[in-house]
Amino acid sequence: MNGLGRFNAWPQDLAEAALLECCGSRRWAQRMAAHRPYPDLDTLLAASDEAGYDLAPADLSEALAAESAPCLHHDAPRAAHLALRAAHAAYESRFGHAFVICLDGLRPSQHVDQVLAAIRTRLAHEPDEERALTAEEMRRLARGRIIELVTEAGLTPGPFPPVAYDPR
Repeated sequence: MNGLGRFNAWPQDLAEAALLECCGSRRWAQRMAAHRPYPDLDTLLAASDEAGYDLAPADLSEALAAESAPCLHHDAPRAAHLALRAAHAAYESRFGHAFVICLDGLRPSQHVDQVLAAIRTRLAHEPDEERALTAEEMRRLARGRIIELVTEAGLTPGPFPPVAYDPR
């Protein structure tokens, strides 16, 4: 059975727990798990986008609360760590949540420059503009995480996801 087939076969509570790792909104995860089975990955990703567009402000806030700011490899220069920490603090002070950005497709060596440039740019945004951009970044992150989840499900023997079950 492929990864999508395994994901479709997981019990509801385990599917929700795995999906919460993709996007921290309970409503989003419940909706995604409830609409299984998905016939193919494109349909699953389209459903993820649709559910993401339907997030209420409280759902987006819940998802953002579950996010942590992008960080650097421990071997990065100390100055880079300090600059990134200061930029994240300024962002969180202005907008009240962690800075999120999808870095899919970028080499790790490009991450710090991309994150710092994006934070600088986005600090100038009005709160409504930034909220819309943040929601888009969350949708992009969820897509990448779903692809990873389904891929890992295809590699994991048995019907259970490779995540810890946390019923909260």
